[in-house]
Amino acid sequence: MLFRHPKLRRLLWFVALTLLAAGSARASLFEKGDILMVQVAPDAIHFNPSPEHADFSWLVGAELLFPSRWLVGAAYFNNSFDQKCQYYYFGKSWPLDFISDNDYFKNLYFKLTGGVLLGYKEPYEDKIPFNNNGVAPGVVPGLGYQFGDFNVQLNLLGGAGLMFTFGYNVIKW
Repeated sequence: MLFRHPKLRRLLWFVALTLLAAGSARASLFEKGDILMVQVAPDAIHFNPSPEHADFSWLVGAELLFPSRWLVGAAYFNNSFDQKCQYYYFGKSWPLDFISDNDYFKNLYFKLTGGVLLGYKEPYEDKIPFNNNGVAPGVVPGLGYQFGDFNVQLNLLGGAGLMFTFGYNVIKW
């Protein structure tokens, strides 16, 4: 049974308690103002390219965005070592319109997510910190810009590199 694994059970408790602490637990799943966003990334830019790196690192994901700017999401990606991985996360975004009154800044935002990375296995398990049997914590800061229902983000992947993601708001409640 799925819940017999102590690590998974602890992770689920952590996620549930974090959502409660963040005020994101609600009576109904979707409420007015919620947005479902899908995103893709065509590749990653490495700070230190290596012959070990895959020719093509990609990402597909989905995020549920709440009017409070809290969010939850999941991403499926091909890591730098051609391993299929997942990132399950929660986070928040903050508007950066205070930088200037210029219209260019009104849709700029900073986003910070944290969660669990799954899939970094031998012989690359040491490429991310705190990895234990392919399970590791992850934190991804990003800078984004919203164009109507479209967005583009530049995400920092630890000390390894950067990834541009392109998103689209598919459903608005």
